[in-house]
Amino acid sequence: MSIAYIALGANLGQPAQQLRAALLALARVPELELLAQSPLYRTAPLGPADQPHYCNAVCKVKTNLTPEALLEQLLALERAAGRLRSEDRWGARLLDLDLLHVEGEQRDTPQLQLPHPGIAQRNFVLTPLADVAPMLLIPNVGRVDELAQKLGRSGLEPWSE
Repeated sequence: MSIAYIALGANLGQPAQQLRAALLALARVPELELLAQSPLYRTAPLGPADQPHYCNAVCKVKTNLTPEALLEQLLALERAAGRLRSEDRWGARLLDLDLLHVEGEQRDTPQLQLPHPGIAQRNFVLTPLADVAPMLLIPNVGRVDELAQKLGRSGLEPWSE
């Protein structure tokens, strides 16, 4: 069994409801157990400023799936939620699920990079990750609570309906 960390985000439709639905869907994936989830955070969009704020969270799961199989499950959940991946890397979206880290695993392929390459630069990822795994040491990156503290909480606020 491996422990994995997944970032969740949405800024179209009803973002908080979509993240909650995604967490429920993750809990139903065979060979995956949802262990913890962070609070929801409201964050300004990364990329074009003319889009709604995001709702972001992170969850911790235990799984027998390989990182590649887990990524396929995440992409299937995005599609089921209505997300169509496009060339617009920073555009608005109904659901975004990113595999951040799988303990004991590293990847550098066109399909999957582990740990996620932007993990140390994004407080909307590190703050919720620190909520579920503050002492997590990410190889060649650092300890999550220290990284989150270094970036601070600028632009983050609790999600309110």
